[in-house]
Amino acid sequence: QSIMSYNGGAVMAMRGKDCVAIAADRRFGIQAQTVTTDFQKIFPMGQRLYIGLAGLATDVQTVAQRLKFRLNLYELKEGRQIKPQTFMSMVSNLLYERSPRGELWQDLGGLHGTQGSKALCPLCPPCPLCPPCPQEPEHLFETISQAMLNAVDRDAISGMGVVVHVIEKDKVTTRTLKARLD
Repeated sequence: QSIMSYNGGAVMAMRGKDCVAIAADRRFGIQAQTVTTDFQKIFPMGQRLYIGLAGLATDVQTVAQRLKFRLNLYELKEGRQIKPQTFMSMVSNLLYERSPRGELWQDLGGLHGTQGSKALCPLCPPCPLCPPCPQEPEHLFETISQAMLNAVDRDAISGMGVVVHVIEKDKVTTRTLKARLD
């Protein structure tokens, strides 16, 4: 069995019309044993900049903290917020730098730029992207919610609810969904 499934987890992102959605399950467990049902897998890195990380929980937290540290250094040095493309390069650099150490996580970024540009970035090959659809934010929320709920219902080491962030040009809407608890 892969160590990637030791703590379980699922992260997904989709692009819509002038919006991006990123979703993750809320379960943290050790194989079949659930430890908590409010584990954070999506990390805000800016006003409209989020990254989702799934995998071994200790590595997920380490990578999120290192990214936040580098992001804060960048913003202090540059005196401005980071652009999504620059952040993607920063994440890629961190992944390349840390890959020989054997950290275990899969990541996916959901970004929405200040000029309304949107991007999804699978930062490792196992993260597939859904094709772009011209969906309004509410329809995109419904689509990603159903996809995530169906995914976590099939797997006992993921689930315990889903958190969804819909990132638009002027706002971010966060909703928490309940799921099966068996």
